[in-house]
Amino acid sequence: MKASEPYGKFTGPGEVRLVRTLPGPIERVWEYLTDPEKRARWFCGGVLEQRAGGKVVFAMVHKNLAPDETPPAEYAKVQDPGVTFEGRVLRCEPPRLLVYTFGSEDSEVTFELTPQGQQVLLVLTHRTRGDEERAELTNYASGWHTHLAHLLAQLEGTPRPTFWAMHAKLLAEYEKLRAAAPPT
Repeated sequence: MKASEPYGKFTGPGEVRLVRTLPGPIERVWEYLTDPEKRARWFCGGVLEQRAGGKVVFAMVHKNLAPDETPPAEYAKVQDPGVTFEGRVLRCEPPRLLVYTFGSEDSEVTFELTPQGQQVLLVLTHRTRGDEERAELTNYASGWHTHLAHLLAQLEGTPRPTFWAMHAKLLAEYEKLRAAAPPT
């Protein structure tokens, strides 16, 4: 059984991959990826039409994830009142595969779920194209890492970790990891 990896890996010039082992069953994890109410508890709310070509609305209101935290100035809008943007479902094969654009056609996120006994292996891959999106890759990596920590807490029924302090620490770590990643 493949296990969670502590940090994501930069697997290409515009790609980061994070691997987590989560408590199952797979259908429950799938619901946290697709149900707007459950997804809002760890990432963002908003509609997700479970079909290729379907609309995804990313309604990010991080004060719901970190109500007692003050975000860095550049993320104040994401904290409160929040931001909303759209994407498009590229592939949807419940409960194992979900691929969507993340705001831009140059940013694509893939969730792969594989049952591992009572647990579920989640592989999240964020691919970017274009200089503007690639410049955001370490931010995406630290953001996904932080959000997945919140997902794990939801699934385990444990308290959420801090959000903004974790994100800031991880952003610095991912910048180092990206700089040290071998060219591909």
